[in-house]
Amino acid sequence: MNIYIDFDDCLCETARAFSDLAREMFGIDVPYEKMRYFNLQKTFGLTEEQFDQLMIKGHEPEALLAYDETPGASEVVNEWIRRGCSVSIITGRPYGTFEASRRWLDEHGFQRAEMYCLNKYGRENFLKNSGFSLEPEDYYRMKFDYAVEDSTEAFRFFSHLPDLRVMVFDRPWNRNCPLPGDRYRRCTDWESIRKAVSLD
Repeated sequence: MNIYIDFDDCLCETARAFSDLAREMFGIDVPYEKMRYFNLQKTFGLTEEQFDQLMIKGHEPEALLAYDETPGASEVVNEWIRRGCSVSIITGRPYGTFEASRRWLDEHGFQRAEMYCLNKYGRENFLKNSGFSLEPEDYYRMKFDYAVEDSTEAFRFFSHLPDLRVMVFDRPWNRNCPLPGDRYRRCTDWESIRKAVSLD
């Protein structure tokens, strides 16, 4: 069994941290539950310059290492690995964040999960001279049985896997988005994700 897991807002509470950062840096107060867009520039009403500043600050090693784990994530992921599953963390973070991101994973009990940096959103890299470690053509050769993802913008990366079951992690920015079909199931937490994934 091969399982794809997104990093931010599936394994850790990145959006909550960015809500705090926007308030600290710009005095813009958009609480987590009011974050209606995956696009943080739109969510916070930022200029291009402000958005770049926010993204750079939020991807500094000390910021990445401080993000809280999403409750239950490591317990469920390690249960899957113990039962023989191959778990790949496919993140849209640029490769310049790899060291801190890998350290966060190791410190939070995800040592046996692989991590890849894939340019999921086709955006210019805010971290200068930092690319991505997984090219789309290599990603599309990977096969998965299940996926855990919070961003509807990433669903296009599942079109080559007609039998993939997608656990959509319920977040404020995806609640009003229709799901593409029966293969997509909304899950409110890691316990509901665990119950939705059949390893038998």
